[in-house]
Amino acid sequence: MKLNELNTLTSSFGSTGLMPVLFVGHGSPMNAIEDNIFSRTWMELGKTLPKPEAILSISAHWETRGVFVTAMKHPRTIHDFGGFPQELFNVQYPAPGNPELAGETKSTLHKTAVGLDQGWGLDHGTWSILNRMYPAADIPVIQLSLDYSQPASFHYDLGRELAPLRRKGVLIMGSGNLVHNLRMVAWDRLNEPGFGYDWALEANEKMKKLILSGDHNSLINYRSQGKAFDLSIPTPEHFLPLLYALGLKEEKEQIEFFNDKPVAGSLTMTSLKIQA
Repeated sequence: MKLNELNTLTSSFGSTGLMPVLFVGHGSPMNAIEDNIFSRTWMELGKTLPKPEAILSISAHWETRGVFVTAMKHPRTIHDFGGFPQELFNVQYPAPGNPELAGETKSTLHKTAVGLDQGWGLDHGTWSILNRMYPAADIPVIQLSLDYSQPASFHYDLGRELAPLRRKGVLIMGSGNLVHNLRMVAWDRLNEPGFGYDWALEANEKMKKLILSGDHNSLINYRSQGKAFDLSIPTPEHFLPLLYALGLKEEKEQIEFFNDKPVAGSLTMTSLKIQA
């Protein structure tokens, strides 16, 4: 990319105040259409957050070898799940993409090469939340993929590099779940409010304490935190988006938890907002 092209690209995003950062526990895709405490909180967020110029989502459901950012003008709505009602498959989230922001994201990240993707779109880790936050689908959305070949420290550092976008009106959102063990879900207690296995509750509380104390190193080294963490994070993809959000936190910013509830024993919906 030539220097004059980069200047043209970046000038399209004006300087703004520091946008908040989110990590959202997305849970079941059904939250996109069900009226519950989680979806209602997302709706309220959309009304109370400063309206973004664009949204950059890091979803647990787009894993790649290498790092990519969606760069199409019109990302498709991906129904990357099965066994749900047709009503859910009928949902479309026709938010525009933003090729210019994709290009700026590519130029902002120096830790690794970033590919401009034309084939993915918006998976349910992104649209199931934004469908409730911004139902008009009038805010451009791009996704950044998770490089599954890289260690946790790589994802944290990549999150830190995204910081300049916050001052250009971009809402950065990690989407996953702090505790996510689908193999141990208590399907017979799916609708029992507040039910969590002891290990899930233990890990969730310890994660929150580490987040509030700013002990990011312990979270990056989550494999050294004991059995409760091992059960809560059997695979990393739902946990890693948290590290992007934490990497973006500035020193004097506050953290506010929301949707801090377990579901079906082995999941937690615990989410956080980082804001000055």
